[in-house]
Amino acid sequence: MQNNVLILDFGSQYTQLIARRVRELNIFCEIKPYNHLPEDLSEYKAVILSGSPFSVRGDDALHVDLSQIRVKKPLLGVCYGAQYLAHFNGGHVAASATREYGRARLSDIKDGEAFFKSISKGSQVWMSHSDTIKELPDHTVRLASTTDVEYAAFKFEGEDTYGIQFHPEVYHTTDGKQLLENFLVTIAGVAQTWTPDAFVETTVAQLREKIGNDKVILGLSGGVDSSVAAVLLHKAIGKHLHCIFVNNGLLRKNEFHDVLDQYQHMGLNVKGVDASARFLDKLAGEADPEKKRKIIGKVFIEVFDDEAHLVEDAKWLAQGTIYPDVIESVSATGGPSATIKSHHNVGGLPDFMKLNVVEPLKMLFKDEVRRVGASMGINGSILGRHPFPGPGLAIRILGDITADKVSILQDVDAIFINGLKEWGLYDKVWQAGAMLLPVHSVGVMGDERTYEKCVALRAVESTDGMTADWVNLPYEFLQKTSNEIINKVKGVNRVVYDISSKPPATIEWE
Repeated sequence: MQNNVLILDFGSQYTQLIARRVRELNIFCEIKPYNHLPEDLSEYKAVILSGSPFSVRGDDALHVDLSQIRVKKPLLGVCYGAQYLAHFNGGHVAASATREYGRARLSDIKDGEAFFKSISKGSQVWMSHSDTIKELPDHTVRLASTTDVEYAAFKFEGEDTYGIQFHPEVYHTTDGKQLLENFLVTIAGVAQTWTPDAFVETTVAQLREKIGNDKVILGLSGGVDSSVAAVLLHKAIGKHLHCIFVNNGLLRKNEFHDVLDQYQHMGLNVKGVDASARFLDKLAGEADPEKKRKIIGKVFIEVFDDEAHLVEDAKWLAQGTIYPDVIESVSATGGPSATIKSHHNVGGLPDFMKLNVVEPLKMLFKDEVRRVGASMGINGSILGRHPFPGPGLAIRILGDITADKVSILQDVDAIFINGLKEWGLYDKVWQAGAMLLPVHSVGVMGDERTYEKCVALRAVESTDGMTADWVNLPYEFLQKTSNEIINKVKGVNRVVYDISSKPPATIEWE
């Protein structure tokens, strides 16, 4: 039996945060949809049921088969998961008189319970539900209450099955990580062996076994994900890895040459392919964001197919797909979570390409990718690079794409990013970039009236990109940056700063 944790997703916006908190405990976990349980449950030592926008009282309540889990493995129900365990085992769940949402404090904790070890009365928790448990099932015991919620936590007697009506995964629950550690380590006995070094050792061994002496093609972008994937594969298969860096014409200013220089001393076999004209030609006249993504993905595959034919007997295509890509692109693999957008590096390849896909990072969050990269000695300037979307500036140019628009946005972006570095702000920001908006506005330059483009600057702080807050950049910096953009970039006469958080907004505008 391996030391893994299974998280069953009922559609909560916080499901991914549960996984992040578990990983922070150096415990590996996976998210699976509630209605698609793995056939083999032997590798999981504990199971967590997530929250949900659904109600256990509704005709559309989401049902899970717990016959192979309940009693046999430690089980924790969070919010909907807790109400599900109560309601369908003889308890009573009803609509709350008032919506129980926001901060609350534990007003009562049962003494001597391992579940609440090192957690004191008065500890802050985060509520987010409109239903509440009014009566517990038989053979259960209340473990904790808040002022408004009598059954904030409970357990079934004679088994390691627990339920909580608050969210331990969000930062607002101050002892949430401790509670998860109590459940997973103290009660379930899960070993804390999920470390960067362990991941590298295991993954390199798996890649060697999977790939053997086959040749692999990897698309490098200069970003964290593809760089870490490349070094992992290089450690596993060495010279059999063929890296290709494609210029799609939508990169940052001078990025094509800068990235190639960056990899020159890393020992990787890298080839640069300038296909910018090919991409821009196919994108001509298209304004729909999803169609632009699909066009870029299609051309990207075509370019790779062309290059694959130049690498004799290539069998694999490696991708830097990470866990948030998978979560956001696929509705929790068939589960109830909403799909936000498609990702360029998620999904199958066309039949004509005839390459197998290998994705060594697809179970990692971004911060985990960085830690893995650091454990392998990758340069900090690469690991600290801000995320940059695969479709590049195409989804930062709202509307159709032209070479002139790309040039304008590249100049604006360069001023913004270089300014962040000069002011010592770059490493304090998770991701930053500029958007070219499909609007013109009136301005005055000298004695002349102008009617030119508007750009939006965006800078956010985050841990993994699943949620993000806008960064309160100094007014002096924004003033200087705005002046420099308007004075130096022909065609732009207005600069705005985006102060939206994710959610409800996304980090990119398209």
